Amino acid sequence: MSVDYYVAWWNVENLFDEEKAPATRRTEKVRRALGNDLRGWTRTLRNRKIDQLASVIAQMNDGAGPDLLGVCEVENRFVLNLLVANVEKRLPGRHYGIAHADTDDARGIDVAFLYDTGLFEVPADETFFHVVMRRNATREIVQVNFRTRHGARTWAVFGNHWPSRSGGQYESAGYRDIAGETLAYFHERVLEVHGPETPVLALGDFNDEPFDVSLVTHALSTRQRNRVLNADVPLLWNLAWPLLGGRGGQPDGSFYWQNQPNLLDQVLVNRAMAADGPLRVEEESVRILRFPGTADEGQYPRPVPFGGMGHPVDKQGFSDHFPIALRVTEED
Repeated sequence: MSVDYYVAWWNVENLFDEEKAPATRRTEKVRRALGNDLRGWTRTLRNRKIDQLASVIAQMNDGAGPDLLGVCEVENRFVLNLLVANVEKRLPGRHYGIAHADTDDARGIDVAFLYDTGLFEVPADETFFHVVMRRNATREIVQVNFRTRHGARTWAVFGNHWPSRSGGQYESAGYRDIAGETLAYFHERVLEVHGPETPVLALGDFNDEPFDVSLVTHALSTRQRNRVLNADVPLLWNLAWPLLGGRGGQPDGSFYWQNQPNLLDQVLVNRAMAADGPLRVEEESVRILRFPGTADEGQYPRPVPFGGMGHPVDKQGFSDHFPIALRVTEED
């Protein structure tokens, strides 16, 4: 008997608490860093954005919702709780746990996982936050060593939100190189601690493309499955490479900058998941998700953002990134 898991990732674009959130939900340090960016961000707008996000999440997995969802650009546990409550209202029978903790990012944005508690558990002391430093901000890699209820297996999942390209793509590249080294290091640590056959999944907004040095040289990722299976060192198979071909020969992307598609949101797996083992990825299942209303209907099929943070608000919008999803199978 086998179980199929639907796994997704989404940069939800500045899911912030209301402008006048109490001190218990927003530190003074973050309040200073945000300055006037949240001016006019009311409880009503926050709840509208959450409603828009939840409407997309509930459509995933043919309307059954994701089994495991990684998100980034969320401010705190409070907004995550609101998001989960909204999703569960749309999906009776689903119950999602949250793996999250506040981190030291200057703007107060975090990475978190929503997971079906009937399928996974998070053992005590098996959630880790690996900080990637930058002078004017930090970003994080969140590692959760899930335990599957079906096979009682440890499954190490890394949620990534790498340093942005602000200040220039090449000027900021070194910070993403450090993030790649951090991911590669903790991938290797998982295998040392939990055994060489431990399945590892890394997904996230890498702020670089599959071919960039940070992912290829520093994170040790490749487009070739056979290299991952036969390498002497732990490599990661980047399953986003085929998406670069897009649709009809046109390049595709999860994020658009100046009408140019960028494939910043990606999925990587290690040898255990690339092989025909007990927990394996379904290679052809990786997709950028475009649901009705989430993509611009003009010449460029870019995401429809909700806005805020100093940008105009579109109450019919969602996020400036598309979600990405895949399927994973666990055998007995």
